[in-house]
Amino acid sequence: QQLSVCDLLQTACTVPLLLWTIINDGTTISVGGCITQFYFFNASESVECLLLTVMSFDRYLAICNPLRYTSLMNPKLCVKLTLIPWLLGFSIILITANAIATLQFCNQNTINHYFCDYFPLLELSCMDTFFVQTEAILQAVPVVFIPIILIIISYVFIIHTLLKIVSTTGRQKAFSTCSSHLIVVFLFYGSLIGIYVVPSRKQSPTISKVFSLLYTVVTPLL
Repeated sequence: QQLSVCDLLQTACTVPLLLWTIINDGTTISVGGCITQFYFFNASESVECLLLTVMSFDRYLAICNPLRYTSLMNPKLCVKLTLIPWLLGFSIILITANAIATLQFCNQNTINHYFCDYFPLLELSCMDTFFVQTEAILQAVPVVFIPIILIIISYVFIIHTLLKIVSTTGRQKAFSTCSSHLIVVFLFYGSLIGIYVVPSRKQSPTISKVFSLLYTVVTPLL
């Protein structure tokens, strides 16, 4: 349910403006509206990173500790694991949004993208963006890098447990419970790395837009 709400927020921030831009062959947005869109989109994106990590932990408990799953994943822990991603995601991105708001935008004011994303906004600024970029790298540690490490660790334990299952049917049944999660993780993190880790200057705007469509439209649809 939380992942669905998060996906709904993510698409609600981008798809309406995308459709309006296509219909009118371009559109306008105020600086305040652009930063607001940036904040809510990136906040929901951060929440999704953390929720996918929580889901991998849930799969780890279900497969590696099946007999203790009900007692470990109790309602109290579920509430905590639900609230933490939302609070952390919206709090951390607020710092980045404030840093973006301090930038000055000069004569060039056309965003070659379908929503107000991080790199397109930095390219429009006529100020030194070193501080903003440093701050974004630091906030990516708890939101992107630590979660992906935890997901990898969870699946290392899951695969190790699956290999111990003698029955082929039992192994397939156990793997099927986390296959959909794995597909979303690969698509979501793969597109994020393609956009934010690969230097933007070496990447054409078209490729950047295609990667953006993967995690703003395709992943929520799946």
